[in-house]
Amino acid sequence: MANERSLVRASDIGLWAFCNRAWWLARVQEVPHRSPALLQYGSDAHRTHGQTVARGYRYVKIGIFLLSLAALVAGFALLFWLWAR
Repeated sequence: MANERSLVRASDIGLWAFCNRAWWLARVQEVPHRSPALLQYGSDAHRTHGQTVARGYRYVKIGIFLLSLAALVAGFALLFWLWAR
């Protein structure tokens, strides 16, 4: 097998890291998946979850920006109030 496939691909590393037995069955033994529909469902679920996590990170960045903006406005308001006294 070493001469047959000497190139290691990122998809192989990802599959092996997820489940080394699944990698061995799919790549070495060339066994087809029992339920391709279930495999597709899992891939779709992971994609949806990834999108949700990415949206959450965007919301955190927006929240930090808005909090910083509010602190800046409050600081200017305090300076203006102290200057006007």
